[in-house]
This record gives sequence, C-alpha cells and structure tokens, in this order.
Amino acid sequence: MKTLAAENLTLAYGNRTVIQDLDITIPEGKVTVFIGSNGCGKSTLLRSLARLLKPAGGSVILDGQSISHLSTKEVARRLAILPQTTGAPEGLSVLQLVKQGRYPYQSWLQQWSEEDENMVRWALEATQLTELAERPVDALSGGQRQRAWIAMVLAQGTNALLLDEPTTYLDMTHQIEVLDILAELNRSQKRTIVMVLHDINLACRYADHIVALQNQNVFAEGRPEDIITEQLVRSVFHLDCRIINDPLYGTPMCVPYSKHRNRNAS
Repeated sequence: MKTLAAENLTLAYGNRTVIQDLDITIPEGKVTVFIGSNGCGKSTLLRSLARLLKPAGGSVILDGQSISHLSTKEVARRLAILPQTTGAPEGLSVLQLVKQGRYPYQSWLQQWSEEDENMVRWALEATQLTELAERPVDALSGGQRQRAWIAMVLAQGTNALLLDEPTTYLDMTHQIEVLDILAELNRSQKRTIVMVLHDINLACRYADHIVALQNQNVFAEGRPEDIITEQLVRSVFHLDCRIINDPLYGTPMCVPYSKHRNRNAS
C-alpha cells in the first residue's frame, strides 16, 4: 500500500501549469528532500501532497486512498505540514502553540485528554523547548521559533511530516540544529519526512531519497550518491560545479565554479 504518492498529478495556478503528469511515491520511514531551481514547483508539490492545493488533474494517494476522499481532520491525523511562512498571534506562548497540534483530535465528545498532554510534553522535549514553554513565540530567536513550529507538527502525532524549507532565514548553526532534530526523529521513530531544501549539500547530507524537479516533472530521483552528479546540477540548476565527497560524511558535495573569483589567479 502506498503511504503517500502522486499519480498522474497536474498542478496549476490559473492557466499556468507548474507540475504536469507527475508520478511519485514517497519512501515510507525515510527522509525525502525535493530540490530544484526557483519556481520549479517544489513547494507547490509539497502543498498538494498535504491537500492544501487541489490538483488540476490526477490524484494524491494517502494510505491507499485518494486524499480528496478524506475529511480534513482525518488528513491531519495522518500527516502534518509546516508551511514556509508561519505566524503566531502576538503573545501566544510556546505551550499554547504546540497544543494547537492536537486540534485534529478534539471534538464536542472528546476534549483534552492525558494522551494530548503526553504528546505535547514529548514534542517540547524532542525540540528542546521544555524550559521555554511559557515564553511568547514572538520573543524567541529564529531558531527557537522554528523549533516551536516543528514541535506543533510533532504534537499531531502523524506518521508523515511535510516541511517547506524549514531552514529558511536561519543561520548555519540553527539550520543544522533543526535538521538534526528531524533526522533524529526519523531514526528513532521511523517517521516519514518530506522536505523542500534549497541547499543541495544539506539535502545530500540529510536525505535518504532526493527528488530533483525540472520542466514540470521529476528529472531524477534516488539516493544522493546515485543521482547527484555534475550533469544533474548543470541541467537542473544551470550551474557548473565539481561534485566531491563530503570530507566528514562521505555524501556528495557540490563545489560551484565561479567565473569571476579565483584567488590563485596571477
């Protein structure tokens, strides 16, 4: 059974087609990263997989069913998405934000439960935010704020997490901090994680499976060491580079050429 997949998927904004007849299956229990040049449809595809964008054609499959046939709460119990742009009401505490992740489980008949409390406590611990639980979200640093939003999606308790550029606007230290949290979650609980990342070297370091998008479809997909080549970077990003092994992790590492910067030039 396909946990999360797209079949013959076409996505468009008005008359502009962004994704055309795309087929993809997200590997279960792995970290998948979408890469590609700006405007290639990475975020659009991610939003469609979470049912935030209605397809112009084809379908998204979640746990063997068309996602369009599931209720909003049912989808939210099976997958969680963290959009690229987030914002919390002024004064909202970290704890209050994380509690929002339990919304899919609330109803007139089922109010706040011990399981809800345990999931919120675990999400705070997993993101190292327990001591900041009462602090307003808008008083946090950029890295802390991103961890708070990740804690909220963790509190949903879903098997699949979709994150749209979770490292955007973060400095290098906080980028690694956020990606390490997600990698540990994948390793320890086998959660399926799908991310959009701009940094190809971070994508190679953290991904089990990379999907490179170009020309409204999948250009290549597979393990980083199998698909990331100088030709792929040239075709997808229009960039000349050298691919070497990361000296620490052995994963592919992209070193771009520069026509106007050569320290060794006479």
